[in-house]
Amino acid sequence: MSLVNIDCLEYIKTLPDQSIDLILTDPPYNIAQYSTGNIPLPGRSAVNNDLGEWDLKEINPFDFVDDFKRILKPDGNIFIFTSYNLIGKWHEAFDPEFDTFQYFIWHKTNPMPKIFKNGFLNSCEMIVCLWNKKHKWNFSKQNEMHNYFECPICMGKERLKNPKHPSQKPLKLLRHLMTIGSNEGDTVFDPFMGVGSTGVAAKELNRNFIGCEIDPIFFEAAEKRIRETEIK
Repeated sequence: MSLVNIDCLEYIKTLPDQSIDLILTDPPYNIAQYSTGNIPLPGRSAVNNDLGEWDLKEINPFDFVDDFKRILKPDGNIFIFTSYNLIGKWHEAFDPEFDTFQYFIWHKTNPMPKIFKNGFLNSCEMIVCLWNKKHKWNFSKQNEMHNYFECPICMGKERLKNPKHPSQKPLKLLRHLMTIGSNEGDTVFDPFMGVGSTGVAAKELNRNFIGCEIDPIFFEAAEKRIRETEIK
């Protein structure tokens, strides 16, 4: 288990070639620029619709493609959470470098409501999936092979209150992806660790984990969560 509080673009240069079995990460979506601020709700406190300043820093997939390709083992997989405004950029950068570029849908069963009923609910998020021909893929049943997964957003005891990360992902989803794309004892790398959910899932599933997070407050929370997680 290795956790570092540093810019991932700097740290990834130190990782050895073909050392990672699974890259599972949730980089910024760059959607804060479209935020309309807090959403008033009748009889309830307003919903915070703003993201942190970290989401304003532009993500350029071309900055990652060479190192992701270099550090990934020949039988490895990559899962990258993204949004509608960036999926084309991820495709442009990564599709020529890997045998397969697909997408996976997370369907949120309890998405944020739209009070004014003036558009679709934001009930789906996209995950870019990348691999080469020799990749490992752990399916036992046909009904496990759908390119979507349904579960609620992160809530209740699992959701950190302090610090609160606006895009904390549910462990149920992360465990599903990790089980498909890696085996026990494999090494999972998350260059945008946030509050450490990928590391928690990795520890629960007996994977080695390398996590990188530039924000010191989120890093401290991630370190604490992962340290306190018990191996199942």
